[in-house]
Amino acid sequence: MPILLPLALAFALAGQPAAPQKKPAAKPPLSPTEVANKAPASAWRTIADDDILIFTLANGRKVILQLAPGFAPRHVERMRILANRRWWDDTSVYRVQDNYVAQWGDVTEKKKLPDGVADSGPAEYSRAGGLPVVRMTRPDSFAAIAGFTADGWPVASDGKRSWLTHCYAMVGVGRDLAPSIGSSAELYAVIGHAPRALDRNIALVGRVIDGIDALSSLERGTGKLGFYGDGQKPTPIVSARLASALPAGERPRFEYLSPASPDFARYLHARENREPPFFTVPAGGADVCSVPVPVRRKS
Repeated sequence: MPILLPLALAFALAGQPAAPQKKPAAKPPLSPTEVANKAPASAWRTIADDDILIFTLANGRKVILQLAPGFAPRHVERMRILANRRWWDDTSVYRVQDNYVAQWGDVTEKKKLPDGVADSGPAEYSRAGGLPVVRMTRPDSFAAIAGFTADGWPVASDGKRSWLTHCYAMVGVGRDLAPSIGSSAELYAVIGHAPRALDRNIALVGRVIDGIDALSSLERGTGKLGFYGDGQKPTPIVSARLASALPAGERPRFEYLSPASPDFARYLHARENREPPFFTVPAGGADVCSVPVPVRRKS
C-alpha cells in the first residue's frame, strides 16, 4: 500500500527547488592537427608526380621535395633537367649551418652542368599577382600582406607582386653575389628560424615535404658559414629522381590541405588562437611561418 507522508512534510518537500542538473563538460577545442586530420578528402589536393623530387642520401635517408613551378618556372625546369640527367648523383650535402640552412650540390664546383642549365636569365624572386586566398590575422613584419595561395604555398605580397617566404623546410637556389641568380644545381633547405630577410633576394623553388630531419640532424659544419671543415665528411647523395621518372608502383604520393577550403580556414584559426587548457594566454595571431601547410602521404 502507498506510504503517506505527514502533511507538513509533504508541503515542505514540495517547496524545495529541484536539484541542479550537471552541465555536460565542454569539449576541448580541436588542435590544429586534429582539424587537419578531420578534414574530408574533398579538402585535399594531390601533388603532381612531376613536382616531387626525391633525394636519396648515402645513409639511406630520403629527402622529398615539392617543387613550385608557379613561382620559379625556369629554375624548376632546370631542376627537372638535372634530375633526369642524374647530375646530382654522387654529389653531397656539404654545408650545415646551425639554425640556418643545409646546402647540397657539387662541393668541387667542377662538375659540368647539362645543356640548358646555367647561372643566367631573369631572377625569379617574385611574381606578378599570386595573392593569398587566406590571409594572416596579424600584420607581417616583412610585407604588407602574408598568407597562403590556393595551391598551398606560404607567400608575402605588396598587393601587386608576391613571393614565397623563407619558412622552415623551404628550399632555395644557392647563388654568388648579384647579378648571379644561381644555376639551380646548388640548393639549400631552411633548418632553423625563418630567415625572412632572404625573401626576394634568393629564389625559392619548393619545400621539403618529407625527410627534413634527415638534413637538420646532420653534423654541423665547423668551417665558415657552416661549410664542412677539415676532418669532416660531406653526406653523399646517391640519387635524385623525379617521382614521374619512377615506375608507377614506386612513386611516393602526397597531398596538401587546400587553403581554398573552409577546413584550412579552421586550421589557420586554430594555429592563430591556441586555447586552454594548455595555453593560458592565447596569442590571437601567428606569423606565416608558424602555420605549416599540412601535407600527408596518400595511401
